[in-house]
Amino acid sequence: MEWDHHSAEELVRVIRAGEVTAEDVVRACLERIRKVEEEVQAWAFLDPDCALAQARQADRVRREGRDLGPLHGVPVGVKDIFDTADMPTENGTALHAGRRPTEDATVVSLLRQAGAIVLGKTVTTELAVYAPGKTKNPLDPRRTPGGSSSGSAAAVAARMVPLALGTQTNGSVIRPAAYCGVVGYKPTHGTISRRGILRESPPLDQVGVFARSVADAALLAQQLMAFDDRDPALRPTARPDLVRAAAADPPAAPRLAFVKTPVWHQAAEDTRQAFATLCGRLGAQVREVTLPPIFDGAVAWHRIIMEADLAKNFAAEYAGGKERLSGTLRQMIERGQQVPAVDYNRAVEQIPALNRALGEVWASHDAILTPATTSVAPVGLQSTGSPIFCTIWTLCGMPAITLPILKGVDGMPMGAQLVSARGDDGRLLRTARWVAAQCPSPDDSPRARE
Repeated sequence: MEWDHHSAEELVRVIRAGEVTAEDVVRACLERIRKVEEEVQAWAFLDPDCALAQARQADRVRREGRDLGPLHGVPVGVKDIFDTADMPTENGTALHAGRRPTEDATVVSLLRQAGAIVLGKTVTTELAVYAPGKTKNPLDPRRTPGGSSSGSAAAVAARMVPLALGTQTNGSVIRPAAYCGVVGYKPTHGTISRRGILRESPPLDQVGVFARSVADAALLAQQLMAFDDRDPALRPTARPDLVRAAAADPPAAPRLAFVKTPVWHQAAEDTRQAFATLCGRLGAQVREVTLPPIFDGAVAWHRIIMEADLAKNFAAEYAGGKERLSGTLRQMIERGQQVPAVDYNRAVEQIPALNRALGEVWASHDAILTPATTSVAPVGLQSTGSPIFCTIWTLCGMPAITLPILKGVDGMPMGAQLVSARGDDGRLLRTARWVAAQCPSPDDSPRARE
């Protein structure tokens, strides 16, 4: 049986029931990788022997009747900016070639604790910023898969692995998920530890997940939401039951605020048409809402924070090898070096103000509906596309999810992004499942089914 077609939920069930072994599932993923990796190029590091050894150990644990974790035997791809003690972590740059961490990032440890198989490391852009890696969009290899979590999105879309981890500092989960036609979920800022992950910008850096359904995204994300006092953004709170929330029916049909944002002029015509059709399909459950004027400055504040933090956190790379950095990243670092401290602090202080400004929206709506990207994945591999429709929500630290329920030019997938208030991840996932049920995903590309 082709286990690479199954959801993570299904794999958990059949592995627990003994209908299939973890080794069978990993072998199926490795076989799928063998067939399509030459074209897609999603993996930065893959050691089949290491993956199979993990799977065999998982099968031993089950045979011995020991407790099984919620992801027991399920393969997961990990973006190559998460430290892994048994695999290199090179952060998408030649400056870190051969880097071998001595311990796992917190979330990698949590994956292993949950019983997951760390299948390998997926391609990231250069230092998780903009310069593309080698990955191509599995639905059309002429097109970008998006970034910076390029390999994670492509690997899930190409059925190489059912789940994958990524990060988002601007649009690095939502954008590649939308371009590749999968679900991308970025939880609330401060709910998943970033210890052992490449640091770009602490006010903005957030861990996210890739899956082929809302339920699978909830299953993976829930395992990562454990308190870690080594990440100052986290607080000791109860782990949310995202799995139950994602499976629950809403008490009433969700109310959605369609928000064009101040950057609507950057939306392509196919995006405008797709959202007009989607809003029409959802009918009375959608009302167009204009953001308060304070949001007009959000994109500029995000840029100030991100570039100043890149200048700080990549100072060693710039000082010791700026000639080996891409021109784009060099320019961002150099602009960041010129940001006055007063401007940086003022920009950071806008984050709670922006969140407060949406109080009335959340009082009467379950989620914001907005584009995930300006259009479908652009043709060409020289850039990873624009993250502009993610920028505001990343700055705010709000939970966001993209659903592959739309199509744009050339039949390529287009994501519908839903956003909720900080800390309201459960309602976001419940609403996302409802929206997905009202608007089934378009048929997969023939290439994706091969």
